[in-house]
Amino acid sequence: MTFAPLHAAGALLVASISRLDLRVEPGLWTEAEAHRPAIDAHFAQRQAAIPQLWNGRVLVMRHFALERDVLRGGFIETDFASFLWWRDHGWSPEFKVFNTFGLAALEGSDGGFVLGVMAPWTAAAGRIYFPGGTPDLSDVTPMGTVDLEASVRRELTEETGLTGADIARDAGWILVEDGPRIALLRRLVAHEPAETLAVRIRAGLATQTDPELSAIHVVRAPADLLPQVTAFSAAYMLHRWAVAG
Repeated sequence: MTFAPLHAAGALLVASISRLDLRVEPGLWTEAEAHRPAIDAHFAQRQAAIPQLWNGRVLVMRHFALERDVLRGGFIETDFASFLWWRDHGWSPEFKVFNTFGLAALEGSDGGFVLGVMAPWTAAAGRIYFPGGTPDLSDVTPMGTVDLEASVRRELTEETGLTGADIARDAGWILVEDGPRIALLRRLVAHEPAETLAVRIRAGLATQTDPELSAIHVVRAPADLLPQVTAFSAAYMLHRWAVAG
């Protein structure tokens, strides 16, 4: 699927989305099941190195369409081991799914962006993201829809300790297409400046035994885009600077 971009950030395309219509559908990830012995062996190896890894149930998107500014898509359920094997083997297109996820694009009142550095015990150790993650069964409503807005706000609180009371403005969704990864970033502008938020989050992380984040990284300009910043996060920030300028 090709998107009509608002802004091209490097090789990635960025588009504004007004509404999400995402649902869980029945079906197996047959392309992954064909590799089940290799998937199980890979996960056992990864779990031996990182015992905190848990083979829970996650959602991957099987198909989608962008109709004007509405994103519609169907997800199927799978295990994290299959997802991790796919990721660690280069997001192979033969698996015919998309890694579609929501992120809290946290922005301070002064325009600085607040991102987290993933802890060493996580599957994405050292990478720099906005708070968020791959959707799971807790994000599915009784009607079978995938509620990424609720997922984003939950992840924001779990990872940073911030809540809706800290957000001054919700500016909606921005989609970043990064090959098989479709990042849906919810622009959340806080009441406080970025560094004030960062200090508060760091203090909270210091009280936790196994925080998901090992550090907080504030981005104010392209020079702050370290190599560890994920491509879709960087594309979003480049887009924000372009439209603001």
